[in-house]
Amino acid sequence: MFMVAYFGIRPFHITDTESRYSFGEYLRLRYLTCAAAVLFGLFYVFVNGYSYVKAMTVIWLVIYKVVDGFADAYEAEFQRNGRLYLTGKSNTFRTLLSVGVFLSVLYVTRNLVWASQAGAGAQLLGLLLFDVAVMRAIPGVDRSVKGSQVCRLFRDNLLLFFSVVLDFYIFSAAKYAIEGNMTDADLAVYGAIFMPTSVINLVAGFVIRPYLTKLSVQWENRRYKRFRSIVKNLVLVILGLTVVAVLGAWFLGIPVLSLLYPNIGYALARCRTALLYIILGGALNALMTLFYYSLIIMKWQRVIFVGYLGVGAAAFLISPVFVRAMGIDGGAFSYMILMFLLMLCFGAAAFGVYRRTVLRELGRKGGRRDA
Repeated sequence: MFMVAYFGIRPFHITDTESRYSFGEYLRLRYLTCAAAVLFGLFYVFVNGYSYVKAMTVIWLVIYKVVDGFADAYEAEFQRNGRLYLTGKSNTFRTLLSVGVFLSVLYVTRNLVWASQAGAGAQLLGLLLFDVAVMRAIPGVDRSVKGSQVCRLFRDNLLLFFSVVLDFYIFSAAKYAIEGNMTDADLAVYGAIFMPTSVINLVAGFVIRPYLTKLSVQWENRRYKRFRSIVKNLVLVILGLTVVAVLGAWFLGIPVLSLLYPNIGYALARCRTALLYIILGGALNALMTLFYYSLIIMKWQRVIFVGYLGVGAAAFLISPVFVRAMGIDGGAFSYMILMFLLMLCFGAAAFGVYRRTVLRELGRKGGRRDA
């Protein structure tokens, strides 16, 4: 439901430095996607025939995540206006407030429905305090709305939405294959060794995201040489972090994970190779993310969708095969291969678009333009 509310629009929003669309138009589209997410959530609960407790818990958690998706529109606008620190503050304060309220109510009442309801209410309060109120204090924010522009914005991001759905499937394909072909214990082991990828992606996000608006400005102003230099430096940083992560995983990975998951420590001892595959896959995913954002800045969303569609088909075909042949090692290896394919697709596409754009610009300017 979060994916429906989120709609994959944030990368497009934060790189819209030319303000092709107003904040009001981005917000109007989020109203529509969030309403669709809530309706879809209600339908999902109805179709599954949950008990009262489970149904109400799911509904309130859907609302919790939909409010989070709506807040993302404000946080993207903060970043587009060069105030990324406000995005960080909003995320931090909303999370502390909502999770704190949820845990407190759960501890006092021992009632999951009430706790979920309180958590969703706190999330809404956090949105009002740390996003809506803060945005009103920022001068010059364009809140105008044109219906035709909202329709265009929807069309411009529809492929990104489908791409986000496919990305989620590709990212989880190995887990689904292990779940379908192995035991729950094996799935728990895979979940444990997969955990470090969250750290890698988090660190990569710290490296990449602050530069996205700057990259967009360089591209829009045709400073192609500077754009290439920033991307190159980010690639080098990610590769450097990969070396550190691989060395850490080889020497410390299994002992540290065994401390975190003592109940499956005996099984983790046999998964060092799988852990390395996962770490390399996480690094490839970070590089893929950089090229993904580059293509959005270049306004080539359709290439992203085609890449995800092809690799999604590959994920469906190869993940079960590798898991049946190699077990957990096969799942980890298939994850690494899928991340490599995505990185290769997006990297090659970004290079091709960049080269074609620069050559066209040089021809138009007689070779005098900075490329």
